[in-house]
Amino acid sequence: IKPSGIDFKSLTPADLTVVELDSGRLISGKKPSVDLEHHRFLYQKDSHLGGVIHTHSNYATAFAAVGKAIPCVLTAIADEFGAEVPCTPYIDNLGDHIANAIIKYRGRGPAILLGKHGVFTFDATPTKALKAAIMVEDTAKTVWLALQMGQPEVLPSAEIEKWWGRYHSTYGQSEARGKG
Repeated sequence: IKPSGIDFKSLTPADLTVVELDSGRLISGKKPSVDLEHHRFLYQKDSHLGGVIHTHSNYATAFAAVGKAIPCVLTAIADEFGAEVPCTPYIDNLGDHIANAIIKYRGRGPAILLGKHGVFTFDATPTKALKAAIMVEDTAKTVWLALQMGQPEVLPSAEIEKWWGRYHSTYGQSEARGKG
């Protein structure tokens, strides 16, 4: 996990903090992020996770600030998230509250907005979780821009299913599908 208070611009792989998943005990590196417990609980509650990212990216966090999901109005959102990017109600930062809310409110996609807080993305690998973080911010920006022009229509459920299925079964090279 990223060490507490270390700027991303100066972060190197050698700076990362290593902790024991079960206990949170520091194995090596600097003091871990204050979000360590949320990450630990998520990994413990979902054995399929191999990467968790927490951001406060501008556009996606703006949706979280007003407690709104990012609606599935683009094929890119259907591809990547399979539905709207959900937003939880406000949750305090204690113990496993955030992790439990993520597990409770998340959809099938790899991202969720935490009301009044920010973004969590998660997937089988760190690379996939990073891609989800980039995609949620990119699509949040596009949706925000579209909202300035009018009210975009949510894709019909059948279209969302079509795009999600195509993206997750035929997009890209077959040997690369499912890899981080």
